Amino acid sequence: MMKTNPITPPPELIEEWWGDKPSGTSIARLATQAARWGADQELEACVEWLDRNSPVIGGFHLRIDRRPKPPSLKERALSELEEIMTELHDETGSAFTASAIRRALEALDD
Repeated sequence: MMKTNPITPPPELIEEWWGDKPSGTSIARLATQAARWGADQELEACVEWLDRNSPVIGGFHLRIDRRPKPPSLKERALSELEEIMTELHDETGSAFTASAIRRALEALDD
């Protein structure tokens, strides 16, 4: 029995990725999805290998390092506020701290 390449997406995924009408955008979307899918398949194969062959390290940490969670809206807002404050201070010398805005953002759930 011939083993299929795990990086080859099944036909139903290709149909899902292609979308309604072929166009430059749908081709780019298909290529992006295919690259992501292939990379995810390889990551999962590596995670499984680590889990089997190196239980001390395990694949959990590899997955976390290779697919980190994107920053939350709260984290992005706090980062942007910090950038604004730095620019304001650098350009005008202002000591404005936006403390109420910062406290409100920090009070939000992630």
